[in-house]
Amino acid sequence: MVFLTDRGRVRSHNEDNGGIFVNKDGTKLAVVCDGMGGHQAGEVASERAVSHIKEVWEETTNISSPEPAEIWLKTFILQANQTLFDHANAHEECNGMGTTIVAVIIGDGFVTYAHVGDSRIYLVSEESAKQLTEDHTFVNELVKTGQISKEDAEHHPRKNVILQALGTEKTVKIDIKTITYDDPGYILLCSDGLSDKVKDRELVEVLNNGNHALSEKAEELIRRANHYGGEDNITVAILELSVSEAGSG
Repeated sequence: MVFLTDRGRVRSHNEDNGGIFVNKDGTKLAVVCDGMGGHQAGEVASERAVSHIKEVWEETTNISSPEPAEIWLKTFILQANQTLFDHANAHEECNGMGTTIVAVIIGDGFVTYAHVGDSRIYLVSEESAKQLTEDHTFVNELVKTGQISKEDAEHHPRKNVILQALGTEKTVKIDIKTITYDDPGYILLCSDGLSDKVKDRELVEVLNNGNHALSEKAEELIRRANHYGGEDNITVAILELSVSEAGSG
């Protein structure tokens, strides 16, 4: 497993945050947040969301099936939302701050994930990179209703307008799902600094390069995003789905 974040080539601050955390039972939770808001409020939002989730997770036990995993993610992401919302109301300089979140719990043969905003989770196999999350963006709504094509969406001027984030409203709708797996592969969490720049086929190519360690694969993804412009902060978390975890060995 590997987590890596980079400021990019243009921004003076890194408003992304995240990490991979292991609880008392050895179960892994990966999180990526992409903060927003003026006067470094985005940094505050993403850091606070991640530290809240991390703190609770490290004291958590008995997440051995999808149902408790889904309940856990919903409960504590809502709690993080409330914490951010209260902080923004109490501190004028943080008014309007918020953050995206993607979070994944890797269980024995299952992956439970949650998201708010436009950070993404991919399931990457030898053949494909499947986006598991659906962007909570204005442009994605246009795609879903057939008003524009996916190709048009990539260059739309309002591409980065997100419809919801943690901390901007008193409550938030979290998308939570579970998938099962039988084959080895990778779970990739990333901010839009990566997904806006690096194509799906490149994710497949880089992650399946047998000559590179996982840390080198993460570095290569960030190098490519910077090579293509690096206008945004870039963050990746990669978890390997091994066959033994899939219950086949």
